[in-house]
Amino acid sequence: MTPDAVVHHLVQQIGARPTGRLRVAVDGHPGADPGRLADALVDPLRAAGRPVVRVHAHDFLRPASVRLQHGRHDPDAYFEDWVDHGALAREVLDPLAAAGDGRYLPTLWDADRDRATRAAYERAPDGAVLVLDGALLLGRWLDLDLTVHLALRPDTRRRRTPPEEAWTLPAYDRYDAETQPEDVADIVVRLDDPRRPALVVER
Repeated sequence: MTPDAVVHHLVQQIGARPTGRLRVAVDGHPGADPGRLADALVDPLRAAGRPVVRVHAHDFLRPASVRLQHGRHDPDAYFEDWVDHGALAREVLDPLAAAGDGRYLPTLWDADRDRATRAAYERAPDGAVLVLDGALLLGRWLDLDLTVHLALRPDTRRRRTPPEEAWTLPAYDRYDAETQPEDVADIVVRLDDPRRPALVVER
């Protein structure tokens, strides 16, 4: 497929869901650039008449004192402790559920400054689509309506990981082994060649 065809397919899949609020996650290693695909969904969804709420899991990291308590390069801590999944559920996913009040927090933590963003709460309109991007999101008991996993082979992950971030690679190997994201995601897109993504239709 082409990248545009992937976006079109995802927009169609979202459009086929109920017209109430919908929570969509685009999950993948940074080398697959899940944020780029998530951003590409925004304009087509709005053109289709759906309001969009964009949230980044990276804006819901835990404080450095928690993330780095086992050191700056611990892959198990990266896998287990970096993202505050409880806060993400409480402040974003639960309010944007069909029965939620729509009042959500767009960001929680500024990792660069290691302090709360102090963002104001916002309210999502009826029929809004939450598009959340991040890594290692599946298998966390997050209440999502549609999950997309951008799959990379281990050797592709290694090639696309900067040397200073190579310490994170065992976390993604563990994710593959324990969570099996290609099995649990609703939609899987292989992105070993970003110019020619492949939609997995049988698993």
